[in-house]
Amino acid sequence: MSSWKGKTKGGLLGYQIFIYILRNVGLSAAYLLLKFVSAYYVLFSAKSTSAIYKYFRERFNMPFFKAWSSVYKNYYVFGQTLIDKVAIGSGSTKEITYDTDGEQYLKDLKETGGILMGAHLGNWEIAGFLLNEINLTTNILVYEAEHERIKNFLDKVMKNKNVKIIAIKNDLSHLFKINNALRNKEVICMHGDRFTHGARVVEKSFLGKTALFPLGPFSMLTKLKVPYTFAYAVRGDGKHYHLSATPVEIATKSALEIQDDYIKHLEKKVKQYPLQWFNYYDFWDKDVKGAIVE
Repeated sequence: MSSWKGKTKGGLLGYQIFIYILRNVGLSAAYLLLKFVSAYYVLFSAKSTSAIYKYFRERFNMPFFKAWSSVYKNYYVFGQTLIDKVAIGSGSTKEITYDTDGEQYLKDLKETGGILMGAHLGNWEIAGFLLNEINLTTNILVYEAEHERIKNFLDKVMKNKNVKIIAIKNDLSHLFKINNALRNKEVICMHGDRFTHGARVVEKSFLGKTALFPLGPFSMLTKLKVPYTFAYAVRGDGKHYHLSATPVEIATKSALEIQDDYIKHLEKKVKQYPLQWFNYYDFWDKDVKGAIVE
């Protein structure tokens, strides 16, 4: 049995090394170091490598050698998105460019406040840093296990303060912060593709096989009845990103109906950008202890 534990791998030392290189040598040098780091993870991060290899083999029917090559590329692109996020947010580079499909929808959401529903595909935090001209204030939900490391890191390094962090806590204090942000017409960014112990989940078909998806984010949408959009920021060629958002809707459908829409849209995006799926555990393993299947 394999599942996500609510905490992302990666130590503070690694971040500090890349920040030093960014500031003193540049973005290209950070990418060069990343090539070796990516190879290290392929060789020595057995569980995550096994899961992402299985994803390429079984979900995309890749032959043996192409699947292994894709594992390396996946780690490398993931590392690039993390480096790019730091480079943009800390003001270390202006080399990174982007285009948008649905920027008006993001502007609409800025006027009303609402929820931006994404996934661990690409890196939405980068969009929050790039969209300075529309002054979009984004609150990103993270699990408490990740909170202190991420918050301290952002506070010390990032100059762009349009991206805030809200920790998901057992005492539900994050719900008050979410409500306050929405009252201030800010945007809440949450993901609909991961869950931890004790979560309510629904079994859905995804990329040709059933998987468990959390119901909580979609139930929150229906309870709050706020505008929402499905949005992604994926890496293109060179130092370029593609940002996309769907037309803004009000949460009048049921949680299950919104979830179905989300999964269909996510599946389409994953097929477009298979190398940018960053869930490093067996996503299709349904034997998850502690999950409450609806």
